[in-house]
Amino acid sequence: MKIATWNVNSIRSRVERVAAWTQRERPDVLCFQEIKTTDDLFPLAPFADLGYRAEVFGQKTYNGVAILTRKPLTQVVRNLPDDASDAPRRLLAGTVDKVRIVNVYVPNGQSPDSDKFIYKLDWLARLRSFLAASASAKDPLVLLGDFNIAPEERDVRYPDLWRGHIHFHPKEHEALARITSWGLHDLLRKHHEEGGLYSWWDYRQLAFQKNNGLRIDLILGTAPMLKRSQDVVIHRDERKGESPSDHVPVVAEV
Repeated sequence: MKIATWNVNSIRSRVERVAAWTQRERPDVLCFQEIKTTDDLFPLAPFADLGYRAEVFGQKTYNGVAILTRKPLTQVVRNLPDDASDAPRRLLAGTVDKVRIVNVYVPNGQSPDSDKFIYKLDWLARLRSFLAASASAKDPLVLLGDFNIAPEERDVRYPDLWRGHIHFHPKEHEALARITSWGLHDLLRKHHEEGGLYSWWDYRQLAFQKNNGLRIDLILGTAPMLKRSQDVVIHRDERKGESPSDHVPVVAEV
């Protein structure tokens, strides 16, 4: 099974590009974050033509997640259980081919001295509780998406510059460690120990050209998925060309 995650930074702005990549790569499961559109305006047709069905959980202008699959997605869950009905749309989960897929767009957090940072940490704590209450780490489960956290120094081009800031703060690392302690493994690190593997580059200051990036788009799996994992690849070239997302796809073969 080929499972992909991609923060597309507006699906309607990049549908041709995303559909072309999808046609080339043919993932079995494709998880989007930051679709930035309501469900009714999601561009289903190009993906339906490629044989995909879509479960969409979007909102106008901001946030939003979607899961595209070639086989039926069942047992669908939208957002965390204690989210209000008008909460930002950040989580979409479902089961395909007996694998539980949990697609997340973790809050950015803005800055460590902001209320948004407190919200980010609280959201991650609630995600940990959701996993514990709704799943077993003994079962095949993949938690993936834009975590807005670079886990380690090797996931950051200039760790000393980022340390203590958003995306690379000790409290974020503690929150992520609590989630992985439930029974999750970073699937990329089974296959690639080296640094310099990034999935996001700022649009500003020639960050991509200078490779000033972060690996914040993660694919985490339970022990059964770690055992099945054959490789994880970051599709860096999708940051090139006309009007790219600031993130690139990350693809796991499991």
